[in-house]
Amino acid sequence: MCGIFGVYNYHGDVEEFRQRALDLSKRVRHRGPDWSGCIVADNNIICHERLAIVGVDSGAQPLTNEDESIILTVNGEIYNHKKLEAELKTPVQFKTHSDCEVILHMYNEIGTDVCSKLDGMFSWALLDRRTQPARLVAARDPIGITTLYIGRVSAHPDTVFIASELKSLNEECDQIDEFPPGHYFDSRDGQFHRYFQPDWWTPERIATTPVDYRQLRESLTAAVRKRLMAEVPYGVLLSGGLDSSLISSIAAREAARISASAQSDAEDVDTRGARYFPRMHSFSVGLPGAPDLLAARKVAKFLKTAHHEFTYTVQEGLDAVADVIYHLETYDVTTIRASTPMYLMSRKIKSTGVKMVLSGEGADEVFGGYLYFHYAPNADEFHKETVKRVQNLHTSDCLRANKSTMAWGLEARVPFLDRDFLQVAMNVRSQDKVCSKDVMEKAIIRRAFDVEFPDAGFTPEEIAQGPYLPRDVLWRQKEQFSDGVGYSWIDSLKDWAERRVSDKAMAGVKERFPYDTPNTKEAYLYREIFEQHFPQKACLASVVRWVPRTDWGCSSDPSGRAQKIHEKAY
Repeated sequence: MCGIFGVYNYHGDVEEFRQRALDLSKRVRHRGPDWSGCIVADNNIICHERLAIVGVDSGAQPLTNEDESIILTVNGEIYNHKKLEAELKTPVQFKTHSDCEVILHMYNEIGTDVCSKLDGMFSWALLDRRTQPARLVAARDPIGITTLYIGRVSAHPDTVFIASELKSLNEECDQIDEFPPGHYFDSRDGQFHRYFQPDWWTPERIATTPVDYRQLRESLTAAVRKRLMAEVPYGVLLSGGLDSSLISSIAAREAARISASAQSDAEDVDTRGARYFPRMHSFSVGLPGAPDLLAARKVAKFLKTAHHEFTYTVQEGLDAVADVIYHLETYDVTTIRASTPMYLMSRKIKSTGVKMVLSGEGADEVFGGYLYFHYAPNADEFHKETVKRVQNLHTSDCLRANKSTMAWGLEARVPFLDRDFLQVAMNVRSQDKVCSKDVMEKAIIRRAFDVEFPDAGFTPEEIAQGPYLPRDVLWRQKEQFSDGVGYSWIDSLKDWAERRVSDKAMAGVKERFPYDTPNTKEAYLYREIFEQHFPQKACLASVVRWVPRTDWGCSSDPSGRAQKIHEKAY
C-alpha cells in the first residue's frame, strides 16, 4: 500500500500550489517511504508516496497511459491483476510490473465498470484528460480496508481534494468526509455511486443457506493464497487467538505448497511471495507474560514459523498514545486501546526488513465473535448485527489495521475480508453462527478447520497433513487484542486518564465537547489529544465510536472483560 493525494480543478494558480501539494502529500509519506511522484496537468495535481511491494523495480507512480491522457494514483493491491490483464480486449504495452497498472487500462476500455472487476484492497484517483473539463474518478475498496478521505472548500465548491489520510486535508478544507467504501466518485455529476452490491449487504435480508464447512474452509484458504503476492519479505501477525492463528496456519501451508510446486503461467493469482520467501515469519506483541504472547509462542512452535516476540512496558505504551491518535485520526476508545500495541509492534517488524503482513481482522464481525454477541435476543438479530458490523469495519478495525501498520510503512492484508470469502460466509444462515452458553463464539469457523469434526469434509490429503492448530488454540475463548496483550494494559490506560482528567473537567464535559460528548475520563483524554492534533471542526465528521449493543443488556465498555461471559470478567 501507499499514500495518495490529489487536487482536482484547483481554483488558484496550480503551479504556485505545487509545492504546497508536495508538502501535503509528504504528510502521508510514512505510508510510502520508498519513492514520491507528482504530476501537474492543467489545474489538477496528482501525487503519490510509494511503498514498493509488487513491481518493485518499475512501479513508481502516478501511472499514465501512452499519451498521458489518463493519470492514476493508487494505494492498494489488486490480487486478480493477472486475470484482468488477460481480459483486456486491446493489446497494451505495460510500462511497469505493478499490479495496479491494469486499473488504468481497464478503465480505458470499460470506464467506471472497472471498480466491480477489482479483487483487492484499494483507494485510487484517476484523472481522465480526454474530456473538457477533465474527469476525476476515485474509488475505494468494498469494505474500506484502505483509508481514503475527500475534502472541499466551501468558497470553491468545484475543487475536490482526495487523500489517504485526514492530515493532508485538515488545513486546506472546511468540509472533510470519509470516502464511502464500495463507491466511486465521478466529477461529472459530483456524486458517489455504489458499485459493491452483494446480496447479503442488506441487514434485513436474513441468510438462509446451511453451512458448508468445506466450502468455508476452501474459500478462506483461497483468500490467504492470493494474498501471498509480494516481491519483498513478508510475515503474519500472530496474537495466539483463533483468527490470527488460523490465517498463520493456512499461510504456512500454502507457502509450503506453492514453493514445492512448479511455477505456471496459467495461475490466476500471483504467487511470487511464497516462492521468493517460503519460510514464514510470525510476530506477536504484549506486556511481559501477556496471554497472547504465551499462546502465540505455542502456535509458532506448532507451525514451525520463524517467530519474533516483542514486548513493551506500560509506560512505553502510554508514551505512544498521542502519536497513535495522530496516526489513527480517531478518538474512539477501543480503537486506540488496540492500536497502541499494534503500532509499537509494526515499528519493530519494519526494522526486521519485513514490509507486508497477513492479519486476522474481520472474523469477529463476520461470525459474531465479540463476546457481546452471546446476548443477541435471537438468530435474526444476531445476523443483522454481523452485517452492520461488517459494514462499519472501515470506522474501527480496518482503520486500526491500516493506519497502525502504515504509520511505519508496513502493509497489512486481511483474508477474512476477501470479497469471495464474504460472499460465502455472509450467506450462511444465522442459526449456524449463533453462540450460547453451550456453543462457543465462532464455532462455525472453528469446526471448519477441526480435523476431528465429522462434518468438516476434510479430504484425505488434508487429514494427512494433520491438524491446522493445537486443539486448545482452535477452541480458545475470544480475547480482544487490547485485552490479550496484557490485562493490565487497559487498567493502566484508565488509571492514566483518571490522573490526567480532573473531576471538575469531567463535570463540564458537555460544555467542553458538546458534539459526541465523551462519557468516561479515558474518552475525554483521547478527545482532548485528538483536537490538539486536529482542531478543525471538519475533522470530527469521520470519527465513529465503537460500542457493544447495550440494548441487548451488555456493558457499554468495549473491553471483552466487561462482558460477564468472559472467563476473567471484571
